[in-house]
Amino acid sequence: MAKGIVIGAPRSGSGKTVITLGLLAAFRRRGTVVAPAKTGPDYIDPAFLGRAALRDAVNLDPWSMSPARLKSLAATQATGADLLLVEGVMGLFDGAVDNTGSTADLAELLELPVVLVVDSERQSQSVAPLVAGFANWRPGVRVAGVILNRVATTKHERMLVDALSATGIACLGAIPRDAALVVPERHLGLVLPGEVTAFEAFIDNAAETIGNFIDLDRLLSLAAPIAEGDAPPQPLRPLGQHIAIARDDAFAFLYPHLLDGWRAMGAELSFFSPLADQAPSAGSDAVFLPGGYPELHGEKLAAAGVFKAGLIAARDRDALIYGECGGFMVLGETLVDKAGQGHAMAGLLPVTTRIDRPKRILGYRRLVHAGDLPWPGRLHGHEFHYSSAKQSRLTPLFAATDARGDALPPMGAVIGRVMGSYAHVVDAA
Repeated sequence: MAKGIVIGAPRSGSGKTVITLGLLAAFRRRGTVVAPAKTGPDYIDPAFLGRAALRDAVNLDPWSMSPARLKSLAATQATGADLLLVEGVMGLFDGAVDNTGSTADLAELLELPVVLVVDSERQSQSVAPLVAGFANWRPGVRVAGVILNRVATTKHERMLVDALSATGIACLGAIPRDAALVVPERHLGLVLPGEVTAFEAFIDNAAETIGNFIDLDRLLSLAAPIAEGDAPPQPLRPLGQHIAIARDDAFAFLYPHLLDGWRAMGAELSFFSPLADQAPSAGSDAVFLPGGYPELHGEKLAAAGVFKAGLIAARDRDALIYGECGGFMVLGETLVDKAGQGHAMAGLLPVTTRIDRPKRILGYRRLVHAGDLPWPGRLHGHEFHYSSAKQSRLTPLFAATDARGDALPPMGAVIGRVMGSYAHVVDAA
């Protein structure tokens, strides 16, 4: 039976992602089969985790997904692995505005211990009350070990380790400060793995550092068994019998559990690259344009005549065309990039989006849809973007509230069987 462990931290920016990447690669070097997972609705971290593990990562989102869905996904992901390694999100107890959906919630639900990554820069003995506070905050969450990150010197390490001994919590190792152990970021978080120069060398360096400074055997001994999942809830129904899905650097934000569910229900999935000016399959009865970074590729997408003609052909044969966030932007008429340059998009929705006046919009969403989506009327999703949309008076795709239930402006637009919004749908409510 596979075991599992959660990598958490007191706050964002503590180094969870790089340490998780290093653990995945270090265990892989030793022949330990590790299945990666990411807490929450993140798209980019799972791409890194999958590259490091040489095994696809899965999202485990304790706000958007039901307990049964989470347990089933965790058990499925752990199948055939020695260890399920789950990277947390933000600080250990940080959740949505309704105080749910945290890494701690997931760890408690799956009954998995937490290893806390502590950024030790600019502190010494204060690490002990910090760790003790997190370890004792919630009875159902077990902090089983600590990894000290960004340690300055061996003297600094001794001070930290000596202080931690009073907590009774295992110190699994100390990672020295290293400017090479930093992943570049952009406005939506980390860049994609393919954009990191010498990515494999970066992973090798992380694996070497983790292997040298972390007690991997002790960490593995702290892991707890993964419970067998019950029958999962019904997945969201496929958008069609044959779904053509955009997939490239401009459309990279896809949830594997949705695609797996569609395949399990008998749908045929085909993939195409708008950046390579490919059209969706002429035999598809649904087209899905997921989120990503179209604002970085405005000129190339504007010139993709075959792609845009393929979307028009799909609309004319009455295929369902659905766009999320970046996909919604591309369904519009114009995309204004960061430099203020406008680029002609598909023109299927009378919407102009722009990112030259960036404003961050972030949060979970409760959604009620008004389109021809084959999904339950009430959905859970999230929103994360810096662009904004200006549209004519169209029927919105979603009525929306935030996680707490406070009303938000209607989202997106629908014209016949063409629809989209800034929301990323995760699961049924």
